Amino acid sequence: MKKFEDHIVDFLAYLKLEKRYSGHTLIAYEIDLFQFKDYLMSIYKEENINNIDSTYVRSYMVELLSQNNSKSTVARKISALKSIFKYFLKKQLIKESPVSNITTPKVEKRLPNFIKEAEMQQLFNGDLFENNTNGLRDRLILSILYQTGIRLSELIGLKCSDVSKQEIKVTGKRNKQRIVPLSRSLQELVAQYENVSEGKNSIWFLNTDNSDKLYEKFVYRKVNYYLSMVSSKQKKSPHILRHTFATHMLNNGADLNAIKELLGHESLSATQVYTHNTFEKLKSIHKQSHPRG
Repeated sequence: MKKFEDHIVDFLAYLKLEKRYSGHTLIAYEIDLFQFKDYLMSIYKEENINNIDSTYVRSYMVELLSQNNSKSTVARKISALKSIFKYFLKKQLIKESPVSNITTPKVEKRLPNFIKEAEMQQLFNGDLFENNTNGLRDRLILSILYQTGIRLSELIGLKCSDVSKQEIKVTGKRNKQRIVPLSRSLQELVAQYENVSEGKNSIWFLNTDNSDKLYEKFVYRKVNYYLSMVSSKQKKSPHILRHTFATHMLNNGADLNAIKELLGHESLSATQVYTHNTFEKLKSIHKQSHPRG
């Protein structure tokens, strides 16, 4: 009989190979799931997934809250448990999920963080990128993230064959593919990059300084470095450029459904969170402009 920790390893492999989850997401799942496994062993001496019931999960929630974990942290950890037990059901390893009727603490939704339009203009209109191949690649990395809204993992996975003159083919979550158009300025940038990198022996469209495939930390460092020059925001990750793309599109009149398709969201509710940023902007304008604002 497999122990719970062995099932966790199988589940993480499933998330990586079939679901194509990012490295950061996999690490978060690994930490949360093994923490629950350790709790089960220390309190209940339990390793059999068929013996885990809702009582164990509820007591785990109480323990987490007693340790002053935030509601969002507890909700995330319980969400990880719901995912793995859903996987167990799919594999017919259990008959029912002990987490199905568990209600997680209600968490207030935080508005997506984004960079101001003026700051993005400053980034791309200035002389912040070096006038060489690596500088051109860096400009292209940030331009693609900002102008298309694709995820970090999707950027890293771009192959030369995915990029044409007017669009890119993006492979997203669950291997779902979508076509994202390129603006004229981005088309010109892609053409420049292809000219200087002509003859490179790689299937990957973007590469590191050593001509290797891009990796997460490399892109994080680049994005953080350049955004630090124009923005004082504490969070300067590649994902903030995805938020910035969606927010700026909405602020400039783009249709919500169109943004949903470009982002690769499965449901409109995931995209609607950006409307709150737009509403906050409208409130700010009203307050500044109306006599009784």
